[in-house]
Amino acid sequence: MLIPLETLAIFIPTALALNMTPGNDMLFCLGQGIKSGPMAGNAASFGIATGALIHTMLAGLGLAALVAAHPVALDVLRWAGIAYLVWLAIGAFRSTDQRLKPAQTKRSGAFTAWRDGIVVNLLNPKIIVFVLAFIPQFVDASRGSVLGQFLIFGLILNIGGTIINCLVGSFAGKIGQVLSRSEKIARAFQIATGCIFLGLAAKLAFDRK
Repeated sequence: MLIPLETLAIFIPTALALNMTPGNDMLFCLGQGIKSGPMAGNAASFGIATGALIHTMLAGLGLAALVAAHPVALDVLRWAGIAYLVWLAIGAFRSTDQRLKPAQTKRSGAFTAWRDGIVVNLLNPKIIVFVLAFIPQFVDASRGSVLGQFLIFGLILNIGGTIINCLVGSFAGKIGQVLSRSEKIARAFQIATGCIFLGLAAKLAFDRK
């Protein structure tokens, strides 16, 4: 199984850009870092990563089984994913909520922060929907194992997210001040997110043969 370099050249920077967009997971790590210090912020990041790996494994197993039974399912899922990315882009552009506040968390130790990070990620249904919308766009059944490719892409996405969330958790105080005080920065994040989703959806739609 070989993933072409041109595919990775598109996937990796896009995944990093998406990882840098503030979401529930990042704001949870930010809240833990502010409330309980850098160690708890980092532990929360690894908890989020653990939950994301579980999500990715379950989604990959389900996708592999679906494609094995119905080969056309991958193309159907790709177009559904493109539509979902467009919907996310529209939502980002239209959003009027410009507050990026740290999640409300209790003061906790590293283990508790890690455990709570897993729970926060697993209880967020938007994660698995996004994983199923984003990663299948880059999976090609002709290159071999669908599950193997899905897990490789999921691991890349997760590594990038963990690094960024660790930075957020470690420097929570300064980052929290920037995110909570500047509506312009918050709005810039929203616009950037919308552009990323819309640009990716357009490229995948027009490149799809």
